[in-house]
Amino acid sequence: MIVTQMIGISRARYKVYVDGQFAFILYKGELREFGIEEEKEISESCYQQIMTQVLPKRAKKRALNLLESRDYTSGQLREKLRQGDYPQACIDEAIDYVESYGYVDDLRYAKDFITYHLEHKSRTRIGQDLMRKGIGRDIIEAAFEELEQSGTGQDETAMIVKLLEKKKYDVRTASKQDKQRMYGFLYRKGFHTDAISRALLLDITLNSL
Repeated sequence: MIVTQMIGISRARYKVYVDGQFAFILYKGELREFGIEEEKEISESCYQQIMTQVLPKRAKKRALNLLESRDYTSGQLREKLRQGDYPQACIDEAIDYVESYGYVDDLRYAKDFITYHLEHKSRTRIGQDLMRKGIGRDIIEAAFEELEQSGTGQDETAMIVKLLEKKKYDVRTASKQDKQRMYGFLYRKGFHTDAISRALLLDITLNSL
């Protein structure tokens, strides 16, 4: 294997290319330690030491540093490490490491997120937000199920009624066009069609609630 190029990305860090392909990022001191220079050979043992010892340790440290400031989902943390140009194997090892100590727990994250937004967002919108954060649909459903079993459920019809009340919408006096417009508004917010229909067909004035 030949080190074909080294590109400085800061005063102390370099991207190293081996046989024409990006391999890893190392610090100046590490380049000297491993004797890495352009157009020179890098031994298999040296390469493996970097890939299996130096970089995994650094990826774990980076993950822990990120988690000190805020919670991350495993997907978010993976993306942060990818942005740091860590090899995929090192990313996997770092995620396994922090998960093994409970520092990253997607189910816990999902339940906390749902609980916080339960009264303000529809179930669909909450699910979409969580999936954008890299949490799988099965974990999201499990989180909703656990919360419902513990008595922390969501009544979308009641949420819609409160929203309509805030907008001073009266189901008894609204025209067909008003109802269609409100239906579209609520649907775009992610509420289920059954909940929307129930709320819009309630034979009450919202101000009486």
